[in-house]
Amino acid sequence: MEPMDASISDTRNVETGNNQGNAAQVESFESRVDDILTKVDKLEQRVNEVEQFYLTASKKQLSGSKGSLVVKDKDKERHVASLKKQQQDASRREAAAAKRMQELMRLFGTILRQITQHKWAWPFMQPVDVEGLGLHDYYEVIKKPMDFSTVKNKMEAKDGTGYKNVREMCADVRLIFKNAMKYNDEKRDVHVMANTLLRKFEEKWLGLLPRVAEEEKRLEEEEAEAQFDMQLAQEVAHAKMARDISNELYEIDSHLDDLRDIIVQKCSCVKMSTEEKRKLGAALSRLSPEDLSKALEIVAQNNPSFQATAEEVDLDIDAQSEPTLWRLKFFVKDALEVQGKSSASMGGNNAATTTSTGANNNHPINHNNNKRKKEICDAIAKTAKKKNKKVSPD
Repeated sequence: MEPMDASISDTRNVETGNNQGNAAQVESFESRVDDILTKVDKLEQRVNEVEQFYLTASKKQLSGSKGSLVVKDKDKERHVASLKKQQQDASRREAAAAKRMQELMRLFGTILRQITQHKWAWPFMQPVDVEGLGLHDYYEVIKKPMDFSTVKNKMEAKDGTGYKNVREMCADVRLIFKNAMKYNDEKRDVHVMANTLLRKFEEKWLGLLPRVAEEEKRLEEEEAEAQFDMQLAQEVAHAKMARDISNELYEIDSHLDDLRDIIVQKCSCVKMSTEEKRKLGAALSRLSPEDLSKALEIVAQNNPSFQATAEEVDLDIDAQSEPTLWRLKFFVKDALEVQGKSSASMGGNNAATTTSTGANNNHPINHNNNKRKKEICDAIAKTAKKKNKKVSPD
């Protein structure tokens, strides 16, 4: 069997006799087609990326709220604000949350003042004087020293190193007393003083804890709502982008079809030889069932009486018009190139050698879809064989 490069040639190799102007036009049109195809490939890649994002986002939405109703794109566009609006709303929510947190910190500061004003609070107001007191093993026992002056400095910090929430402040206050109780024996005064102040602090903290828990729950709900709204807004933007790209692809495809028609008309002035027709028929037999059906539809376009979907198809290559033959030639060339790339990506396991009689000894038989392919290919081969006996090659 002849390789496809020999049977289905590029339009640049079409012989146009003495009409060199037609050849130049064909080459120019083909160049334009190649440019369009390149642009189509890039646009299709963008579409795939957008669709992949949209699919991933949809899966996350479904997994996060299985009982929620599916919202249509138009409803999303109507009810979901733009990304910029979402960002503005998020900034306002963050500002409001920061203001509420400041109020909680103010209330915590009141508790802290009450504890630091206690008569037993003085040992904990400043960092432990390790050297002055000769506590040489202090840093071996206490891994994170803490005192009230450090807590106060972090509360007043404006450089981003301060406390983010009240629970961080609470943890450091507890650490002050627990460090003292850990380093000092239970009978030592410092241990007793720390234990007493810790109990007083825990009592006052329990009074503030409900408000802290309420604020944390509110922040969690607002954050979840903000993320969901932002996700919806992104989905809307990507869905719109996908539709715009799809529309552009449709326009390019229409323009591409027009150019192909022009090329076919230019090529139709060159009569296809008997050998070229034989090669075309052989190449048709190498198409996949799906591509073969499309090829038969091309024949049916200019031949209304031709039944492309009939159970048995008898295709007479020599009886087809020149435009139909050239359309078939271009289609088969592209289809076999795609099949070749697919076979290469699968390790070349699907590479096949097909004879002009439709026999296929090397290709694995797919019992689900090869029956119709074999029938059509046999009919094409039989017709081509009959015609080859009657007409001598050029």
